[in-house]
Amino acid sequence: MRKCGWGQKKLRSWCKTDVHNAKRHYFKMNNTTFPRFPKIYLIIFLVALISACATYFQTQYKFHEKFMQGQLESAVSILDKDKKAATNNHRLLYFLNKGVVLNMLGKYEESNQILEQAYFYVEDVKANIAEEALSLVTNPMSKPYKPEDFEKVLLHYYKAINYIKLAQYDEALVECRRINIKLNKLNDKNAGRKNRYRKDAFSENLSGMIYEASGNYNDAFVSYRNAYETYRDDYKNFFGINVPEQLKEDLIRSAKLSGLREEKEFYEKEFGLNYIESSENSGQLIFIWNNGLGPVKDEWSINFTIIKGSGGMVTFANEEHGLNFPVYAGEDNNGKSKLSDISFVRAAFPKYSERPPYYYSAEISTSATTKKLETAENINDIAFKTLEDRMWRELGNTVLRVALKQVAEAQARKQNEGLGMVVSLANALTEKADTRNWQTLPYSINYSRIFLPEGEHDVTFSGYSGSGTPTLNQTFHFTIKKGKTTFHTYHTLSGRGR
Repeated sequence: MRKCGWGQKKLRSWCKTDVHNAKRHYFKMNNTTFPRFPKIYLIIFLVALISACATYFQTQYKFHEKFMQGQLESAVSILDKDKKAATNNHRLLYFLNKGVVLNMLGKYEESNQILEQAYFYVEDVKANIAEEALSLVTNPMSKPYKPEDFEKVLLHYYKAINYIKLAQYDEALVECRRINIKLNKLNDKNAGRKNRYRKDAFSENLSGMIYEASGNYNDAFVSYRNAYETYRDDYKNFFGINVPEQLKEDLIRSAKLSGLREEKEFYEKEFGLNYIESSENSGQLIFIWNNGLGPVKDEWSINFTIIKGSGGMVTFANEEHGLNFPVYAGEDNNGKSKLSDISFVRAAFPKYSERPPYYYSAEISTSATTKKLETAENINDIAFKTLEDRMWRELGNTVLRVALKQVAEAQARKQNEGLGMVVSLANALTEKADTRNWQTLPYSINYSRIFLPEGEHDVTFSGYSGSGTPTLNQTFHFTIKKGKTTFHTYHTLSGRGR
């Protein structure tokens, strides 16, 4: 993604200058003076213009700049200096971003404390009638942020990782169960709607890893099998992710360890693999690689032609995209539509902008073995697909919002032409999509497992930005214990074009 070209000071300066020029131009154009209009309208106008100056990413630019540079302590400091961050409409994103940074700093207990606040906020947030009404005459940014479905799931991924690092496997499994509960609720809510993100294969896969690490091989087998079926049936078709080879090995091994001979033989035949017995003196390393950064939300707009109908009905139409939305706009005392003087309007919608990662692939190696890190979750692709799935609902809500704003403008013009102009400007400036999203998530989650003899080991992570030799080699030291599983997470933040 193109890097933002301005900082906060420049942004505020630009807005201040533009407000001054717009105000001077407007009153000169209408040959009138400010005192003729109530101050509240000017305040609405000024606030609207300032709020329209930037996307959410740009308003948080200082934090994201430090985060993308890997200056994590500075990033946390910036979050903490924003006194309103934990109480305003963006508070959930404050909790989520801080939870990620604390996780990356190895402050797992603190990370879970802040992420638990995020969890309770998601569970407890209720629709506020006043906020809903305000969003209909301004934009969705006036409401508390409601996360995307996959963001609700990944909240529990980070909590589970924190508990794993604290060797609290039971608590980590609670988070995996919360994922399944969350997805079941979301599926009930989206019943009858297009919804490709119905199950989360990686959460089932992670559950299997945790069960196996705690010695519960039967439940590990069930989780691995559920993960395999979701990769096979959903992820391959919808998100382009094949069943990881590592998962196939884990499924066969957990069947063997559970004493499920028929299931072991079935999957050996299914995958064309044979069970390989590990050394009794070995332990395991599960290496989880969070690669790059997920997409950020931006906005795009469509111009609609308003086609007048009878009985107060109008149709918002866009021939280019083949869109038609009938809306009841009401009628005046003469039986005419309240939108009779308006022929076209602009409506803003959210879209994702991809941030391609710098590293295309990676592997881990020791002096004796090398294994590729396989993609288990493509967060970037899931984000795009889930927004596509709900775009028709997004279009309908946006058209309703624009219609109500245009009715208000038409009514204001009938009372006072100058007042109508102010409302028109405010409408144009507040027509804004919700560009908020969880922007510290990785582009993808990748993993592998290697068996190592008990003792001290150096493991090298090699990242490839193209073909040929790796462009990153990072060595990690691990103490491997017999019969135990060591989990390690590593996040590379580098992207292309930044």
